[in-house]
Amino acid sequence: MREGSIRGLRAFCAAARHLSFKTAAAELCVTPSAVSHQVKALEQRLQGALFERRARALVLTHLGRELRGEVEPLLQELDNVATRFEQRLGRRRVLSISVTPFFTSELLVQHLSEFAERHRAIDLRVETTEVGASPAPGCDASIVLLPAPPPAMVVRPLFPLTLAPACSPRLAAQWVLSEPRALLEQPLIVHDRRPRAWADWFARMGVTNGQPRRAMHFDSMFAIARAAERGLGVALLPVALCGSWFASGALMRPCSGELETADRYFFVHRPEAGGNPDVAALRDWITTLFAAG
Repeated sequence: MREGSIRGLRAFCAAARHLSFKTAAAELCVTPSAVSHQVKALEQRLQGALFERRARALVLTHLGRELRGEVEPLLQELDNVATRFEQRLGRRRVLSISVTPFFTSELLVQHLSEFAERHRAIDLRVETTEVGASPAPGCDASIVLLPAPPPAMVVRPLFPLTLAPACSPRLAAQWVLSEPRALLEQPLIVHDRRPRAWADWFARMGVTNGQPRRAMHFDSMFAIARAAERGLGVALLPVALCGSWFASGALMRPCSGELETADRYFFVHRPEAGGNPDVAALRDWITTLFAAG
């Protein structure tokens, strides 16, 4: 098959996966118009439409669905073959993973040297993203935080998101915060993505009919942890991700009580990436390191 045909099939599969020429272009490091032209050329060759081009969306036609089902596994196997030959020749390879920022900075980076030592021919590229049930465009795998395993993915469960109150030692020294109800007298630091977390925690602790005196809102977990460290209030922080903050004394837990949320971290990758030995190595390493029983 001609090289241009393979490029066209790759462009089509990326567009079919994302139902977006723009997102497919980002994955392939080309322009959206280039993806559109490659798909049109493929449609002309097949003499049939692969997408219905609607005002704000792409929809696969029956022909498009059939072609994707046939071609995507073949393209992945081509990549896997190339990876296996690179392994035999000892050449360096790039493996990309998308991870939430706080998981990356507070947990993953502490262990990456171990993976690098075990797999010296792999250059691991970590991209941070807050949301997504599948690997980001251009990434081979992802660690996601979701209430349930995402569909159509190979999934390895890691551990649940468990939150606990945390504050600066200075704030804890100024006030008696050992009882859950006492936290209502302090500024509560709220994650905008989890506006009910504090209410759920208080209910879990048996505190009813209480309203916090005031609240402070942030949209990132790192900003929340930093605000708590600076003494701006009490935050609900992920226990598994904040070990270094507690060990260093930058933060402390003023009272007992944890809230296990409905969300869990999952390691995921697309089924067609399962034959890539580098993805398998990363999957097995992360599962062994972080999976809870």
